[in-house]
Amino acid sequence: MDREAVRKLLADLAAGRIDVDTALNHLRRLPYEDLGFAKIDHHRAVRTGAAEAVFCPGKTPEQVVAILARLARDHPNVIATRAGADVAAAVTAAGLPHAYHADARLVIVRPERVEAVGLIVIAAAGTADLPVAEEAALVAEALGNRVERVYDCGVAGLHRLLGHYDLLADANAIVAVAGMEGALPSVIGGLVDRPVIAVPTSVGYGASFGGIAALLAMLNSCAPGVSVVNIDNGYGAAHQASQINHLVAKIR
Repeated sequence: MDREAVRKLLADLAAGRIDVDTALNHLRRLPYEDLGFAKIDHHRAVRTGAAEAVFCPGKTPEQVVAILARLARDHPNVIATRAGADVAAAVTAAGLPHAYHADARLVIVRPERVEAVGLIVIAAAGTADLPVAEEAALVAEALGNRVERVYDCGVAGLHRLLGHYDLLADANAIVAVAGMEGALPSVIGGLVDRPVIAVPTSVGYGASFGGIAALLAMLNSCAPGVSVVNIDNGYGAAHQASQINHLVAKIR
């Protein structure tokens, strides 16, 4: 139940369109609904502005579908991350309206266009980083942000990034996705006065240690305004960028 649903419930109660018992039945599902194997946080959208997402690994497809179905009763754009083809097939079989983005390993149930505010730029160093970058971009769009993509602009060909300078300078937040040596966020942080959320990816040769080299490089960045999320965490980066972007939109 999101903010609008709560407002409508209270308005209906005040206008006499529903009785107190009906309102209580709705509110009993706040703050959570116990499915036995999961406690669904219906109240999260009221507290944070975004519905709970489902992390698929470790759950059966049936469990994922059950959680998504409950969340989708009250929320559009319900997100399931790290979703494989088996989860997508189970969602399809359950008849839930959804979009499956295989490269980003993302399922969005009850996908709806929402008013897009501000500007978030998703910058990816190389084509191999696109699954993580697309996870960030799609989540940011589902959260109601205008998103622009700047892909294959790593530091080995810096001129490709500089060609997008004006776009980077206009963004309210920038998500910089890179593996290998993880230098892209530092470069962007040294070019523009915008918050940069750095996402290390597990892309690279043996000494990259599955993204640890990029993670440490980003944590040690000398560029101001760079924050760092966990390896391959496009979802978390999108949420941070969305919060920044929406705060700016409120001020303006």
